[in-house]
Formats: sequence, structure tokens, C-alpha cells
Amino acid sequence: MAKKAELIEEAAKLKIEVPAKATIADLESLIADAKTKKPAADKEVVAERKADVAKAGKRSEKALEEAEEKAVKEARKEARETSAQGDAVAHEKKGPAPKVRPLIERRGKKFQAVAKLVEAAKVYTLGEALELATKTNPSKFDASVEVHVRLGVDPRQADQNIRATVTLPNGTGKTVRVAVFAPETEHDAAKKAGADIVGDETFLKQLDKGEIAFDTLVSTPAYMPRLGKYARLLGPKGLMPNPKSGTVAADVAKAVTEAKAGKVEYRVDKQATIHLSIGKVSFGADKLEENARAFFGSLQSQKPSSLKGIYVKSTAIATTMGPGIKVENQVN
Repeated sequence: MAKKAELIEEAAKLKIEVPAKATIADLESLIADAKTKKPAADKEVVAERKADVAKAGKRSEKALEEAEEKAVKEARKEARETSAQGDAVAHEKKGPAPKVRPLIERRGKKFQAVAKLVEAAKVYTLGEALELATKTNPSKFDASVEVHVRLGVDPRQADQNIRATVTLPNGTGKTVRVAVFAPETEHDAAKKAGADIVGDETFLKQLDKGEIAFDTLVSTPAYMPRLGKYARLLGPKGLMPNPKSGTVAADVAKAVTEAKAGKVEYRVDKQATIHLSIGKVSFGADKLEENARAFFGSLQSQKPSSLKGIYVKSTAIATTMGPGIKVENQVN
């Protein structure tokens, strides 16, 4: 509206009669005519304007005035943004672009030393990769050897959500603490099988306190409903008993024996990748290869019948803190 006021003042200086309902466009036209010494047809201009104005709607006088005010505000906004951009360009610091070191140079010295043993572009056989993995452990502790398999499945589909268990012939190299939630009649058999924690009511009291001192929980089918209230505690940690993983079993002693012997569960994550530890570096290449072949055999049996594309896209082996080693496809 400031612009309209300026136009009215200019029209007054030129001694132009301004209609009460004249718009910015009318004022500009009248002033332009006065400056060019053309007869200003005020009545005709207002009449033409009134002819275009409707009583209501987008062509009403109020709507047209609001549209003009909006156009003025947008013009001012654009002018401010343009000036701000100009100031930013003027104050931009000039100089050389920052240098970013390659990822390998940002690693530790020990990692860089063992990474030189791995050819990045080469795809190794399973035996070669495991032999190399035992030599590329940069850490001082006995690191785990992990298999990472990227699948061509869609985990959102129920029949393609891969989840299974496999018993590794040489175990995982880790001490597995097994807890059993079962009736008193099963307690003696579970203890003889090697269970670390056995109980029913006492076990539930520990869960009420949030105490979790086990790695695997085995339960009988009849006792599963009583664990329902602890699903939020056990579920996120992957400790909730499940029939697919073999932790819901009528034969508790057998389930404990399998868990202690090296039975592990694997499942595909949201990125359609499976990560599984198949042993320790101290196992040696031969034992690691036996465990790896047991896993790949199990993975082959889990191939969905509805899958039309490639099942296994890529496979890699690495130690806990070591470099990745590309491996040939072990699943046909």
C-alpha cells in the first residue's frame, strides 16, 4: 500500500483527480498519460475497471486489491532474497578446497599393514578367504570370523524373511549361557544337559527386576504364555524363545544340548543381509571352513520358492576388526 500512497502523492503534484476506488494500475496509467500530455480519461478508465469487477469471487474488488497487495509483498520478498544472496556471495571466503584423506589412510597402522595382504579387486575361494582371514586380524584378542551375505530377497515379504538355525560342527568359540523356563519335572534333565539357569517362579522374579544373565532362553510350549508380559524386555535383545530357532521345545534337555554344542540362529536384516560369526581366528582355516560350509548348506535350504531373481548377490568374510575379503558365491 506504500506504493499506492506514493502514486497518489505524485498524482496530486501533477494535479490529477484521482477516483476514490482507483487501483495501482489506474494510478500508474493516469500519471503516465499526464506525463505524456495525453488527455486522461479518468471516467473511461474507472468505467472499464468497474466493467471487469464482479460483485463476488476472484474478480471482486476486494479480491483484486488483495491480489495486488500479495504481488507487492512477493516483489519485496524477492528483492530481499536477491540482496541477501549477493551479500553471501560477497562474504564467501576464497581459498583452496579442504583435502580429505582416503579411508585407508584414516585407519590405524596395524589395519593398514594387514589390509595390504588383501587384493581389493580379487574374489577369493572360500578356503583362500578363511586362510587369509586368520592372517588379517589386527587386534590382540582372539577375534571372531564373520560371514556377511547380501541376499536378493525382500525382507518385507513373509515368505522371503529368512530366519533359521544351524549347528556349527566346531561351535562358535563362545561360552553360551543357557536358561531354562520349564516345570519342576524338567529341571533335573535341564541341569544334566548343562543349563546354567533353571527355574519357574524364581526365574520370573529375576525378569521382573530386569536381570538377564543368559545368552539363550529355552522354554516349553506350555510356559510360553507366561513369558508374554516380558516380550518388550526379551524381544529387542533377541532372547524371546521361538519355535523357528528351536528354543521352544517339549524336550528341554535336547534343546539345551544343541545350544551348548554350537547351535546358532541367523536372520536377514532390513537391508537383506545376513551377518553370522562362524568361529574364532584360533580355530584355524580347516575348522572355520567346516563351520562355513554348514552355514551355506543351511542357507541354501532356506531359499524361497517365490524368489525369481538372484538369491545370493555377494559374500564377504572378515574378522571383528579386520578388512573385508570378497568370496565366491557358495550358494547355487
